[in-house]
Amino acid sequence: MTGVDELPPLMTTAEVAAFIRASKQSLDQDRYLGRGLPYVRIGRKIRYRRDDVLKYLDANTITGGAA
Repeated sequence: MTGVDELPPLMTTAEVAAFIRASKQSLDQDRYLGRGLPYVRIGRKIRYRRDDVLKYLDANTITGGAA
């Protein structure tokens, strides 16, 4: 598994999917529906900022309490 320090500053959908152990299709669908991770569009390419991915994970971490 890749360490956080080894992640590139801009990540592809495939890299983010592998890092968070989700499918590329789920990230594509979230983006299409306007939810999920913030992203950057460079021409026709989609990139995710490493810092945004880490902030998103922190903001969506649930600790303790009932589910």
